[in-house]
Amino acid sequence: MGPPGAGKGTQAVSLANQLGIAHISTGDIFRSNVSDKTELGLLAKKYMDAGEYVPDSVTNEMVKHRLAEPDVQHGFLLDGYPRTVAQVAELDVILSKLGAQVDLVIELTVDIDEVVKRLVQRSLQQGRSDDSEEVIRRRLEVYQEQTAPLLAAYRARGVLKSVSGMGEIEQVRERLAQLVAS
Repeated sequence: MGPPGAGKGTQAVSLANQLGIAHISTGDIFRSNVSDKTELGLLAKKYMDAGEYVPDSVTNEMVKHRLAEPDVQHGFLLDGYPRTVAQVAELDVILSKLGAQVDLVIELTVDIDEVVKRLVQRSLQQGRSDDSEEVIRRRLEVYQEQTAPLLAAYRARGVLKSVSGMGEIEQVRERLAQLVAS
């Protein structure tokens, strides 16, 4: 977990590879559905383009389908989900049906000015329409309003660990490797 631009996607791919588990990114799920012009994808696109989070009902359905795929049987790393208290509850239901549970939640902490800088740079490099400066700032506001409260819920469960997302990618990767090894 962490605000947009904290490095979740970059680090999640590496960490999932290190652990030999599936990397499940809601951003990738959204973009795939948008690209394929699925009904859920077209609906999600309206929200993504405005810098809003996709409604829980749409997100939960996409994640539920993804978690039913065979490559998650030996474990998985969720990247970008859950983002709301309601999604935490729905994830609990989905995982319960799969006989699984959340073992660890990692919060990547970063400086907000650094996040804006990273996302603007990523937008230029990747041509991502969802990363204009106006949309970035709105996404950060939405994160604070909707996602930050999840940290307290996972802290209460004893599964939340915080790691600094500042510095070079390899430095953050090493911090994460140390965390999961402990």
